[in-house]
Amino acid sequence: MSTSAMRDSDIRIGLHRELERAHRHYASETLFIDELGLCQGNARIDLAVVNGSLSGYEIKSERDTLQRLPHQVEVYSRALDNVTIVASESHIDKTIGLIPEWWGVIATVPDDGEIAFRLVRQQQINPGVDPYSVAQLLWRSEVVMILDDLGIKKGVAGRSRRVLWQTLTDTLPIDELRDCVRRTLKVRERWRVDLPQMSDGGSFQCDAT
Repeated sequence: MSTSAMRDSDIRIGLHRELERAHRHYASETLFIDELGLCQGNARIDLAVVNGSLSGYEIKSERDTLQRLPHQVEVYSRALDNVTIVASESHIDKTIGLIPEWWGVIATVPDDGEIAFRLVRQQQINPGVDPYSVAQLLWRSEVVMILDDLGIKKGVAGRSRRVLWQTLTDTLPIDELRDCVRRTLKVRERWRVDLPQMSDGGSFQCDAT
């Protein structure tokens, strides 16, 4: 497979397999989410991994442009614990100039008809997570349930999502909020699954609409 022949879908499947392999010892504690909407759908990260942190992976194939990247940087950096961009070799130099220093960088390279991944820069912890953007990952019903468990459901159950998200943000310290959101995502049952099946018969889990 040549570099120019690498499609987004090919990279996505290869990346998914690499991450599954990397997290195989914690498979029961790890959730993979394809096209996770952030900040009320303001942007979608190609692949999110939820375990002890909420990690995002954005794919830029040879066929992609970097036109949307500045906007994606803004949104992803508000909600995710760490982010890695997975890009073709031709994009690497320009990409590094457009992303924060704490973002990781992985280059995609052809390898005997397959796709291989080369670590260019290790991801680091996001120094500026926005609590409200993290809370927005939760559905309204989930926030109501959490607030009820915290004993503060009264007076907010009938309010708008924005009020509920803000109430949760004001109630929990950021680390507790992040833990709460990750736990909720892991047990969420009504995910929309409508992407093509993986070649090994599995499927990706997608953000619900």
